[in-house]
Amino acid sequence: MELMQAHKQWATRPAEERYTSLPEMHAAALARRAISKASIVSSRALRCAAVDSGNGLAIIGPSGHEVAPTHWSFGQLANLAGAPAGYLRDLPAPLAADCIDFGLQTRDIEDVGVLLTRADDSVQLRAATGPRYGRIWDSDVLAALIDRFGDGVSGDWRVPGIRGQRLESVTKENTTLFGGDRDFFVFLADEDNRITVPNRRDGQAGTMARGFFLTNSEVGGGTLALKAFLFDFVCANRIVWGAQELAQISIRHTASAPDRFLEEIRPALVAYANATESVTRETILAAQSSKLDRASDWLAKRFGPRVAKRIEHAHVLDEGRPIESIFDAVTGATAYARTISHQAERVAFEAEAGQLLELVAV
Repeated sequence: MELMQAHKQWATRPAEERYTSLPEMHAAALARRAISKASIVSSRALRCAAVDSGNGLAIIGPSGHEVAPTHWSFGQLANLAGAPAGYLRDLPAPLAADCIDFGLQTRDIEDVGVLLTRADDSVQLRAATGPRYGRIWDSDVLAALIDRFGDGVSGDWRVPGIRGQRLESVTKENTTLFGGDRDFFVFLADEDNRITVPNRRDGQAGTMARGFFLTNSEVGGGTLALKAFLFDFVCANRIVWGAQELAQISIRHTASAPDRFLEEIRPALVAYANATESVTRETILAAQSSKLDRASDWLAKRFGPRVAKRIEHAHVLDEGRPIESIFDAVTGATAYARTISHQAERVAFEAEAGQLLELVAV
């Protein structure tokens, strides 16, 4: 299958959100953290008012100081106030302010988690979350990456090349390191130490590289997520071709999230980076040898009868034979995922397909 997440980042991120090394990206995250302050306030102590001759909005805190919401935090405020953000953006500023003000004063959960950032001579509201939001700072995650993988440019694990050829240098045009004030996305790969995969295609062995995506949002824009996979190559527009997912870990930003980052994501990164070719190959061999006597029934229990038939059909189209093993089931499921038109549904299904490998005992 093809993974499009890195391509989407590459195609949409502005120049100021593209980095050419992990240390450069980490320095930007540290600088952003240094001018940020998180606190818990009562929603009844917040006021929303129209400013700039009625064309803009400001949030007034308990101290009486005005802060300007970002586009993202405005949407969060609207959600906390129980009003659709898209609808409020179309209203005159005074009326939108009244709607948010009323919602904040009457909501059942009184406390709000706010993240303020100083920008020049003003202060911005970067995030408005629930009081138990567990913030995992971008700088902490990036520091863990640097500790294990170095600069992401010169070691075994680095920004991937183009069609297997190592980049002469990492530039803003070919990078896979992206980050802004809302979230970050890192794609690193080990293309030198490729994994030999028996029966890769048409009964022939082939080699695959290891890679992973790591994402985080410290303002509530998404989970901390790690996706590990094998792949054939990455093209110039950063599409990952011939991918086979291995595992995915996702941590929601609840109160325990910072501890879970230390307990789950960091060890998983170390284990994946240190895994030898033989360990990875043994997992694949075990999946290939885990025969399924009644593949249709086995798939139907996990995906339902209708989707199971589509998975089987997709595998036959790709491989020219029926599903015989757990590895075949993963291959068929990821092939079927390519037919799902909605990206969010496709990504979720791909992750579920990759988890089938966890059923294999090595």
